[in-house]
Amino acid sequence: MTTPKTNFDPAWLERMYNNRALVPDHAQYFARWADASDDTREAHSCEMDVPYGNSPLEKMDVFPPSHLAPAPKSKKGGPVVVFIHGGYWRSLDKADHAFIAPAFTNQGACVMVPNYDLCPKVTIPDITMQMVHVVAWAYRNAHRYGGDKNRITVIGHSAGGQMAAMLLLCHWQQVDKRLPKDLVKAAMSISGLYDLEPLMHTPFLKADLRLTPEDVSKASPSHLPKPKHGVLYTLVGADESPEFVRQNTLIRDAWGKKAVPVCEAIEGHNHFSLLEDLTAPWKRLHQLASQMVMKA
Repeated sequence: MTTPKTNFDPAWLERMYNNRALVPDHAQYFARWADASDDTREAHSCEMDVPYGNSPLEKMDVFPPSHLAPAPKSKKGGPVVVFIHGGYWRSLDKADHAFIAPAFTNQGACVMVPNYDLCPKVTIPDITMQMVHVVAWAYRNAHRYGGDKNRITVIGHSAGGQMAAMLLLCHWQQVDKRLPKDLVKAAMSISGLYDLEPLMHTPFLKADLRLTPEDVSKASPSHLPKPKHGVLYTLVGADESPEFVRQNTLIRDAWGKKAVPVCEAIEGHNHFSLLEDLTAPWKRLHQLASQMVMKA
């Protein structure tokens, strides 16, 4: 594990945080996700481009529970999973992440996959607030799609992992007094980022993210007090950069084992391959995610 730096060396930061450079065949992962997502939309019920806000990208795809799934134990419906894609807050799209939905809809969950505005058009705190609106929308509308508003969990990959963690910290009743304090029951962050300070100095990200010290303070989960409600599962590929592995343990160090009961590095995986385990029932990542979702 590396020691965090205060005088950041640009070349070191590039090595630590440029995942596409670290995984030369990353384009093959993206192509596979896109193909699998096309197949998912063809084979499974889906309502696409459901608006949760006013901007063109404030839309989500909603996958109701599969008709083949076990009947929900409650008349209120099944659990709700909000999945937030990564891309360093500046790239990728919900359309290429539909492939994660069947692993949960086949168990009776409703899956919502949102888009969000991208940097540099907006800031990371702006995007985090868009995800707050997504989850509030899910609470108000889950019943329309076979979901139970009182069983919402969030899963995020990479930049989406930062947002998943931040949603555990939201003061929901400041958003809307009708929302419960514990709206998000649990969150899973896959290869997440919890300290944004290094990214403020990383050459290939600086111009797009436009991070300020204030943004870093507001949007770094490890800089903030542990959540009063819910727990975080945090996982990283053991083959990722030492900085991503450090970020993974950093949040447990900051929040403690009670708030972060699962903190693991999964052997044999890089930044992109780990996400694919989310869809495979025999894999540790899927089993942990399923346990989290069904317990909600």
